[in-house]
Amino acid sequence: MTVDPALLLDGPRGRRLCLEFVRGLDVDAREADELGRSIFYAAFDLDPGRGTSRILANIDGDQYSPPPQSPETIARLLAVVPLADPDEHAVLSTLVATVDSARYWQEPDGEDALAAAPELRELLARISSLLANSPHSAWWATPLAPETQWEVGFEGIPAGQGITKTASETLERWHAAQVDEEVAAKRERPTDPRAACSGNWWSKPPTGLTRTTRALNSRGPAGLWLVEDSMGWDHATVRQIHVPADGRVFEIDSPDALAHLCRLFPLDVTASRRHDWYRATARNGRWVIPDWAQVAQNFDAVHLTVAGYLSTAGLAVPVENDQMTVLAGWDPDQTFWLKDVAQVESAVQAWGYDQDEGWTLSATR
Repeated sequence: MTVDPALLLDGPRGRRLCLEFVRGLDVDAREADELGRSIFYAAFDLDPGRGTSRILANIDGDQYSPPPQSPETIARLLAVVPLADPDEHAVLSTLVATVDSARYWQEPDGEDALAAAPELRELLARISSLLANSPHSAWWATPLAPETQWEVGFEGIPAGQGITKTASETLERWHAAQVDEEVAAKRERPTDPRAACSGNWWSKPPTGLTRTTRALNSRGPAGLWLVEDSMGWDHATVRQIHVPADGRVFEIDSPDALAHLCRLFPLDVTASRRHDWYRATARNGRWVIPDWAQVAQNFDAVHLTVAGYLSTAGLAVPVENDQMTVLAGWDPDQTFWLKDVAQVESAVQAWGYDQDEGWTLSATR
């Protein structure tokens, strides 16, 4: 099972993946320097926060005006850069950077805008094919790996400690909170999507549920590495979860899969998501997310494949009529368990992060 290269180019995170790979290319020093500098300045030019939240300053602290760059310049440089099959480290580090840069509560940053430029699509397609056909990305398109599921807790908080209620209690409270927020948003927030309002912007199941990812061989659980908007944690504990053999798992492996789930179990969140998702997608309309309390009546878990993440996250996905949805706040390969699951008591590990080595195993019991 392989990743569809075309799907990557249709998703904001997939395009960013290709751009991050370019920025990490190990090529001739002169070529790498020119390409990296051009990408940096072109992204700065396209960033919505240019001159305010994102500035360049010279050594004296004064704002610096960089030489103008353009997508055409990047395309010219990319066309002559040699490409080689990436090793495991390059594939993983590219994916980590892509996931960490995600944001769904404001406009796409300059790098995302650059990756979406039509002038780069053909050249990024070369990179998309290279990454999609790598043996190190083969697992990106695979479904839940039931034999190896691990829960991660960061910064000294043991995995699973935040789970104090049953799955059904968590889902019931989540549903009530979503309905209450939507009612309040209809009453208090303007219908103009450009208004300076914000609220809940995520569409994932509630955080109080058990969340797991597979193990990446000696690198530990994927959940250590693949974290959106990470906080720079350097300590984690992980525990293995026993997956029921007869568990019913819904796989989100494409925008179509997410749209299908929303059609089956829609929950209207237009008023509460309108402003954030307009900024993130430049689209206005009726917004829905899956009603996870209803999903739980039919499935035990929902798994987001890496390919599903890269092709779907941040995209305004058509559902039906004028309804749309956004996959937001959900890390790749992460499974949310809509039913209670059991811990394997003998499999608890401590991991530490090193700037050079990444995540490494510290202790196990």
